[in-house]
Amino acid sequence: MKAAFSFAVAAAVLLGAAPASAQFAKPEDAIKYRQNALFVMGQHFGRLGAMANGRAPFDAKAAADNADIVLTLSQLPWAGFGPGTDKAAPTKAEPAVWAEPAKFKAASDKMQAEVAKLAAAAKTGNLDNLKAAFGPTAASCKACHDDFRK
Repeated sequence: MKAAFSFAVAAAVLLGAAPASAQFAKPEDAIKYRQNALFVMGQHFGRLGAMANGRAPFDAKAAADNADIVLTLSQLPWAGFGPGTDKAAPTKAEPAVWAEPAKFKAASDKMQAEVAKLAAAAKTGNLDNLKAAFGPTAASCKACHDDFRK
């Protein structure tokens, strides 16, 4: 039931994401949008990590479902990093996000590519495949946090 609810939330977020940048009446709205997308993505990624690291029993269906949600959400937060969203509300984003946009985009592209590999690995239903894809995905998240998050 939790997975179905999470998937429904992710689907609703995705449907609203296409015109997301047009929906931000204020920079604060964009900040809240990106923070929420990243938070939900982190929750589902954490479930995969618990399975990959042996802290939770491996459930192939749950792994595939969570990986699909992470894949969908990995495409969303970037619209929330527009001009003026560096100072409008409390944020953990470093000034480098706006000072080095090409580097930031490369990091987000790398993370999305690794998440796609993770989702493919999760769909195999094999824990070893999940473990093999989880590490590089986590490393891509960490690299972005190291460079672009306070």
